[in-house]
Amino acid sequence: MITTELVFVRHGEAQCNADGLVGGPRTCTGLTNRGYAQVAQVTRRLAEEHRDRPFDALYAGPRLRLRQTGEIISQALRIPLTTDVRLEGPVHGDADGRPWAEVKTTADGGPHAHPDTSWALGSDTWNGYLERAGAYLAQLIDEHEGDRVLFAAHGETVIAAHTLLLGLPPGSPAGFTITHASVTCWQHHRNRLDQRRWILDRHNDTSHQALPAREAAS
Repeated sequence: MITTELVFVRHGEAQCNADGLVGGPRTCTGLTNRGYAQVAQVTRRLAEEHRDRPFDALYAGPRLRLRQTGEIISQALRIPLTTDVRLEGPVHGDADGRPWAEVKTTADGGPHAHPDTSWALGSDTWNGYLERAGAYLAQLIDEHEGDRVLFAAHGETVIAAHTLLLGLPPGSPAGFTITHASVTCWQHHRNRLDQRRWILDRHNDTSHQALPAREAAS
């Protein structure tokens, strides 16, 4: 049987994404029109799931693009949104607001390329971020044992969840694609022998984005 279920929705496209900028707290100005449309599509899908299997809690990180995504979902599903600093994305330091292409050139690659080295002055290291984010997710999982929990999240939060629940080693060369407004789901299973394990049920599911316009608008 499934005990706890974690459903992660990456935020819709933000203006910083469209502009190719590092979207830290100073730079994030929220979703684009396309991002709002993406969130509307995934929200219709979540509302259908919610009718059959209600969510017990909804969380978002503090950056504006996450809060806007969470607020749309909250209004449609009629469940309260909790903004939690434990779901904050990586600390970008002096890279906040700079073009990603410039940051990656200066750092000889993105955050994953040198996982124990900061990609800018005052930034996290990639492994440091994963360790901190994974510890916070473990806290939230403990607090919601037996619940179905929905997250409006950064793509990096989804990667942190995979790293935690798959037990991946620090600095793993493997990666994951997380598309805007995609759905990823982890389920905690318990069998008749009381053996337990986490199972990845869905990753980067964007099937709702393929709906014809008339069907998506219904």
